Amino acid sequence: MTATAAAIAETPTDPWESPFVIELIKQWRAQDTHGAWEGKDDATLLAPYLISKEQRREMPIIGDPDPETIWRLELFYNAVGLAVERETRVMVSPMMKMHHEGFGKMILTAGRLVVVNKQLRDVHRFGFETIEKLAAEGEKVVAAAVGMIKTFPDVANYG
Repeated sequence: MTATAAAIAETPTDPWESPFVIELIKQWRAQDTHGAWEGKDDATLLAPYLISKEQRREMPIIGDPDPETIWRLELFYNAVGLAVERETRVMVSPMMKMHHEGFGKMILTAGRLVVVNKQLRDVHRFGFETIEKLAAEGEKVVAAAVGMIKTFPDVANYG
């Protein structure tokens, strides 16, 4: 079984119990330095990640992402990195290079090892249809990164 298939198989039936979703919620809560979101529930915090098919159809095919969309993308991959850190005990660093037109690259490194290498396109349309799909995609990326670290532990722990 591949790492991707294993991640999907291991994703809890309740997406709110997914380690990735829990980490993503922690990322959002950490951004609330003034307590404005204390009264908001987790579903409200993650609502910007959920885009229905109708909403996606209304979005232009080509468009510039707004700063909030880029911020949500950064939080998504920061949560991936922290979930990988919790599982492997290896520090993971994110790096993102984004063009203003919505394409770019996101990498996560552990030591000298690139554990996630993602080409980003149409970032202005970044989102998922359901919380289950959000959890599954996050768990899939986390499992692939953990698999890379387990395959090349000497490179990940270099230095």
